[in-house]
Amino acid sequence: MNPKEFARRRKRLMDVMGEQSIAIIPTAPVRQRNRDVEHTFRPDSDFYYLTGFPEPESVAALVPGREQGEFVLFCRERDPEMEQWNGARAGLEGACDTYQADDAFPISDLDDILPGLLENRATVYYAMGYYPEFDQRMIRWVNRVRQRARAGKSVPAEFVALDQIVHDMRLVKSPAEVRTMKQAMAITARAHERAMRACRPGKMEYEIEAELLYEFYRGGGRDCAYPPIVAGGANACVLHYVTNRDALKDGDLLLIDAGAELDCYAADITRTFPVNGKFTREQRAVYDIVLDAQEAAIDKVRPGNHWNEPHEAAVKVLTAGLAHLGLLKGRTRTLVSQEKYRKFYMHRTGHWLGMDVHDVGDYRIDGEWRVLEPGMVLTVEPGLYISPGDRKTPKRWQGIGIRIEDDVLVGKDGPVVLTDAPKAVDDIEAIVGSGS
Repeated sequence: MNPKEFARRRKRLMDVMGEQSIAIIPTAPVRQRNRDVEHTFRPDSDFYYLTGFPEPESVAALVPGREQGEFVLFCRERDPEMEQWNGARAGLEGACDTYQADDAFPISDLDDILPGLLENRATVYYAMGYYPEFDQRMIRWVNRVRQRARAGKSVPAEFVALDQIVHDMRLVKSPAEVRTMKQAMAITARAHERAMRACRPGKMEYEIEAELLYEFYRGGGRDCAYPPIVAGGANACVLHYVTNRDALKDGDLLLIDAGAELDCYAADITRTFPVNGKFTREQRAVYDIVLDAQEAAIDKVRPGNHWNEPHEAAVKVLTAGLAHLGLLKGRTRTLVSQEKYRKFYMHRTGHWLGMDVHDVGDYRIDGEWRVLEPGMVLTVEPGLYISPGDRKTPKRWQGIGIRIEDDVLVGKDGPVVLTDAPKAVDDIEAIVGSGS
């Protein structure tokens, strides 16, 4: 992403902050996987959103009006020996030249320099509670400034939750963000289609997962946005099933919920299809209901509608469909008001999508559902899950779990579906098992 995109975000934030303020934004800490092995580092989303800086052990400070430069970056210095082991670092020079910091300091000097930046600043913008160890350092720095009060240094009088401001900024995507997300979604759509082509009875769930990961990596999405769900048969009725180790059986469905991450932006697609390439009558009946519910929900993704309208539309179609199949009994309006559908549909119809797969942003403001605005991106993912072993449900329906999910942009004139993996029944039946 162009460095100017990050500069615009920083300027927008500092305009909100105003003079005599400072924002402190640490990146995520490195996490240990086991013994002396670390997890692959992924920057904190808010930090990356404002800096584009990908390295660990980094802290950004935004200081409006500072004569020596408003964007200050603390990072690792160049170190040929360490770079021999772990790869190149930007260093202080790269922080300024490549990532457009106005000023850069070694991360090892953070305790010495940051208290000075806090001096005579009335307001500190900081997201408390995300990184407890860093919270403690912040407290120590403020106390150091307080100890210098007799020398004429004033202590910040106010702490403001930085995350509330940044998360509202992140909620509405810029054209550059949408382009990056569309690339992640295109990679993901190809991966889902590859998985369909590779699927056939007798394969293992993890074999299909491998097809997804191959296409992610091949397209440049070196990270998954979340652990892939590859759930055959009744496993699809477990919403967050990630074991992915069972054999795929002839006559079962396969639900795949998987998305690539590209440049810290997530895709999120779910498709459900028959392992042998042909829906049974019952599977087709449930699938058609879920697909109709998704189409009804997508149609509500329009500027001026509120957040819950897509969910309400999906619930109405799902409930009517369940009643038509005889799985619920009663009038649709009554069944909806009594939430009888929750036996088969127990989650929401979507969530915000962006740098985090369950992205930031309030769903309600002052107790009212948030109004959709152009530039927001959300998932639309209705489903039906008919658990096995339910004595009140005829056996022919049991074990059917179906979810269909796409990523949708709130466009100026209505919904813009950003994902295009196959989901029409005829397309699915033509594709599944067609690969080598």
